[in-house]
Amino acid sequence: MPLLSRSVADDPAAIDAWLRAKHTGFLVSAPLSDEELAERRERTDFSRGRGVFDGDRCVATFRSFDQELTVPGGGVVRSNAVSGVTVTGTHRRRGLLTGMMTEDLAAARERGDTVATLIAAEWRIYGRFGFGPAAGFTQWRVDVPLAGLGGRRADTGAGGSVALVDGAAVRELGPGVYERLRPQRPGTVTRPPLYWERLTGAVRFQPGPWVEPFHAVHRDADGVAQGLVTFRVDDVWTDDMPANVARVEQLVAATPEAERALWGFLLGLDWVRTVKSGEAPHDSLLPLLLPNARAAVIDRRSDLLWLRPLDTAGMLAARTYGAEGELVLDVRDPLGLAGGRFLLSASPEGVTAAPTDRDADLTLDTGALARLYLGDESAVRLAAAGLIEAGRAEAPARADQLFRTDRRPWCPDDF
Repeated sequence: MPLLSRSVADDPAAIDAWLRAKHTGFLVSAPLSDEELAERRERTDFSRGRGVFDGDRCVATFRSFDQELTVPGGGVVRSNAVSGVTVTGTHRRRGLLTGMMTEDLAAARERGDTVATLIAAEWRIYGRFGFGPAAGFTQWRVDVPLAGLGGRRADTGAGGSVALVDGAAVRELGPGVYERLRPQRPGTVTRPPLYWERLTGAVRFQPGPWVEPFHAVHRDADGVAQGLVTFRVDDVWTDDMPANVARVEQLVAATPEAERALWGFLLGLDWVRTVKSGEAPHDSLLPLLLPNARAAVIDRRSDLLWLRPLDTAGMLAARTYGAEGELVLDVRDPLGLAGGRFLLSASPEGVTAAPTDRDADLTLDTGALARLYLGDESAVRLAAAGLIEAGRAEAPARADQLFRTDRRPWCPDDF
């Protein structure tokens, strides 16, 4: 029987088969109950969900949905967010992912999306489709007694405060905090209401009882919520003494005062000996707040958000730049969607990017452009690694002046 690739939208039986195939593809052995299937069907956007079927059984999954991505300068671009990509082990090496990915990206380009985004479970898969890592995270583990804080109270800012709140308050306050953060941090993406419902247990896809986390909010002197942290505490005792571990699930702050206050709150919790930061920005303020910065040990440092140009000129023109100047980029696209030679011009009057016949300053593929675009990578470094080709010796340094950002990009969401 031939394999059939098709949409699963508006077909509950096909969606259930898709969900089971996704579980299988990610090697999740726990079965999906009827209640879980119904909840996921209802709350997930399957309008662009596709599956490959071998008879009635789904053996490959793919889904994309609309998203906005914040770029340097606070602007946003339309993104085709890719998610739920799996191929069952029995059906690998048959071009199933290639077929679904190329069809989806071509449709996104035709639709007018500027970029495509995804969270790469495996590094080696997505480069051949033109994606590259664009933003990552660092996980810190802080030994609180070694940090040298000496029991000092958290700095909440002039007139500010930190208070514990419940899940209902998080669902009310969280979206506003996040939307105030988003223009400031390249790499952030739109959060649907489902994010806050899952964070607080209002919607649960997984079986078993819900264990409520702790939530704390920072308010400024005017009473406006500017920061929010969700964390869990592992009950640990050593030699009859409390040595608890506070594990951050999310910490978002729209102001430096809120970020300082929330880290200070966590570091000052009674009975807590270790604070684990979760997937924090590479340039988080956390280690700078410690009298002994060596108490913050990096447990993990990784890429997370991958990006793929679809409209190169539109993408380049959407962000601001760290200097004035011009740069000619010769962009190579393995799928032929966004390649070409483009003149980028940044001046006080604004930014333009347009096709050009001028000689290239830099020749690079779409994956290398993705690395540069949000400001998280150096063109000088990429040129030294042989990942971009400089037409002029000074071009990589000029590119770094243009693409640099004040804060490193960060995507706090897995999708």
